[in-house]
Amino acid sequence: MRGGMVWHPEEKDRKVNEYLEATNHAPYAVIAATVMVIFCGFTALVLLGTF
Repeated sequence: MRGGMVWHPEEKDRKVNEYLEATNHAPYAVIAATVMVIFCGFTALVLLGTF
């Protein structure tokens, strides 16, 4: 076996990791806003449908 199977992080790996940490997150505000719009729209349709 030549050398070992040990992985040593490189400078490029650190930059990629920083980029992923900055951009890879769930858009909780968009998800919450979408749920609220759907809920309010459905409620409005039900209320209008009763008249």
